[in-house]
Amino acid sequence: MVLWTSDAAAKATGGRVTKPWAASGVSIDTRALRPGDLFVALTDARDGHDFVAAALDKGAAAALVSRVPAGVAADAPLLIVPDVLRALEDLGRAARARTKARVVGITGSVGKTSTKEMLRAILGGQGRVHAAEASYNNHWGVPLTLARMPEATEFAVIEIGMSHPGEIAPLARMADLDVAMITTVAPAHLEAFESIEGIAHEKASILDGLRPGGVAVLNADIATTPILRAKAEAVGARVVMFGADAGADWRILSVDLAGDATVVRATRHGEALLFKVLSPGRHFAANATGALAVAEAMGCDPAISACDIGQWSPPMGRGTRERIVMDTLEETGFDLIDDAFNANPASMAAALDVLIAAVPENGIGRLATGRRIAVLGDMLELGPSEAALHAAIARHPGLEAVTLIHCVGPRMRALWEALPRGQRGEWAETATDLAARARSLIDGGDIVLVKGSKGSKVSLVVDGLRKLGQAVSPKNTGTE
Repeated sequence: MVLWTSDAAAKATGGRVTKPWAASGVSIDTRALRPGDLFVALTDARDGHDFVAAALDKGAAAALVSRVPAGVAADAPLLIVPDVLRALEDLGRAARARTKARVVGITGSVGKTSTKEMLRAILGGQGRVHAAEASYNNHWGVPLTLARMPEATEFAVIEIGMSHPGEIAPLARMADLDVAMITTVAPAHLEAFESIEGIAHEKASILDGLRPGGVAVLNADIATTPILRAKAEAVGARVVMFGADAGADWRILSVDLAGDATVVRATRHGEALLFKVLSPGRHFAANATGALAVAEAMGCDPAISACDIGQWSPPMGRGTRERIVMDTLEETGFDLIDDAFNANPASMAAALDVLIAAVPENGIGRLATGRRIAVLGDMLELGPSEAALHAAIARHPGLEAVTLIHCVGPRMRALWEALPRGQRGEWAETATDLAARARSLIDGGDIVLVKGSKGSKVSLVVDGLRKLGQAVSPKNTGTE
């Protein structure tokens, strides 16, 4: 399938084509490039022009560049533009303009990626769906996602994130949204914002990207809901509320954890609705309910959507639960909850709730008593209050059910010192230090949660724990 011809790409970007070509995809990374892709030579930590020759050797159809790179023939298939990032944005806008797809943009302090993937599962059962890969939600991730969108797409799901003020609105306008969803507003990126209200205003700016008559799907259960609703009314959006609040259009009545599932009893515009998510966690109730509200706003059948939400499972590193078997003869092992991709106070609380609700296995291992164990890494970008926010984890309701809490990183030292002595596990300056002692952290029958910001590198602890045995029967408990 041809995604971009040289003529269409040149028209979209105003660039110069050295020779005709046709591309079936768009890539910014030679490691993931597939034959037929248009390679985009972005400049970030490295200059993408240094990799153009390698991309062409791997079978790239062409390269989007601002100059002919060294070692590349002048007659190589190139699209030459003044600014590569601006040209990628132009491709994204052109891809959006040529499709009849209904497009939803998702932002929020917690739950963006999980909700995006829930919508991929829901919408995929009712039409051709295109969604962002991984967490491609920034200044290059959004235009890349749009540029990759086939013309025949019927539903598109665009994740939009931010680290600093003023980032969301331009990306939302680029995506030209039919529906915008804000999952929640919580303390995250406080280094760049003075208050939670400042974060709410930035999240609300996604509504600036709505088309006339667009729909705003908003969380009804947070303190900053009035800020979100006021913005929606100011841009003339139709407002749909979800949550446990009595005034919510999609109202959550009860949430029950049943084995490896979350069962939600709700109402949709006053009509009873029962659905489940095949992953335990009370926080999933809100994400899933919001996703169902979005699907309805995009024209999907609510009954089919409620069935299809049960097919969702969280992405790797965002709460995937798996069994690590250390002794295959005796089937002795432990459960690992890998939530090592991201962390802020809200997602940390959700992950701990999952661990607290989990039931360890007794009668196996050296201790013969299964334990709940947490390995928690630094939460980054929390600003001046970071020490207090880390220490506050010690007051999480029900935390006494967790036997040991190991802490990784200088910020998590505040939590380690706030914990009761009997609950303190190890504290390590780096994840590498703790990963080297992985075997001493666990016993058969334990349930181990690993959670932290990506920059804390607690994924190294996950790797160390996985190497203790063989992973079998993955389960799902994701929090992001």
